[in-house]
Amino acid sequence: MKTYLLLQFDSEGAPYSDVAEVLEDMGFRREPGNGYDFVYDWGRDATVKDSLRFADQIQEALRGKSVFFRIESVEE
Repeated sequence: MKTYLLLQFDSEGAPYSDVAEVLEDMGFRREPGNGYDFVYDWGRDATVKDSLRFADQIQEALRGKSVFFRIESVEE
């Protein structure tokens, strides 16, 4: 399973490089060219509950950075 992340930045928020560092520390890698900014490879099947818990962790990690995000988890 993979989780894709698309970001939208506010000009008053954190710099892209700071946000990228936070996400990379969570295990995301940059994913240019496919319509998303980052991808997280679970390396296994994940449940809906796993995916929701991960979304909560992303939200907490980005809190205060004025970044909107969209996630999509797909089985591959």
